[in-house]
Amino acid sequence: MGQIKVTRCEIEGLAVIEPAVHRDARGYFTETYNKKDMAEAGLTMEFVQDNQSMSSKGVLRGLHFQIAHPQGKLVRVLSGEVFDVAVDVRPGSATYGKWFGVVLSAENMKQFYIPEGFAHGFYVMSETAVFAYKVTDFYHPGDEGGLSYDDPEIGVVWPIPEGEKPLLSERDKLWKSLSETFPAK
Repeated sequence: MGQIKVTRCEIEGLAVIEPAVHRDARGYFTETYNKKDMAEAGLTMEFVQDNQSMSSKGVLRGLHFQIAHPQGKLVRVLSGEVFDVAVDVRPGSATYGKWFGVVLSAENMKQFYIPEGFAHGFYVMSETAVFAYKVTDFYHPGDEGGLSYDDPEIGVVWPIPEGEKPLLSERDKLWKSLSETFPAK
């Protein structure tokens, strides 16, 4: 019953996934994850943990990455709408420092796969958003790094309304630029 549509992004490794949605008068049914369908699409990662967060409008979480224990992430939105971003921080990558963004919502049911070696973040565009993600490694406290969401070197174009500032955690306010975080690159 599965079937997924996988769109490869211009940055190698990133993929937007659209599961088949079966709708009728009662509502809908969809498989949010099917290991066989993913493998047939060339996505053979193994997930070890599921995470979920809820955020209010204007919250920006990120741009986060794991240092010694990198995690691939399969992300989706259960309610609301976010602008989801991945930044390539893989040493030696032809697209190092480049970003890709996609709108994920409960309505469009798109998912976004971000492999190891990327910083990740999202901005909440709806009143609230419930965000779910599967990861390929366990969470290791103290192993998280980050990049400034507004680093001009990266140049993410966030859909933040003019004159507004995103709501950031205290930690997210302290992240530095790409070149300050990875000075040897």
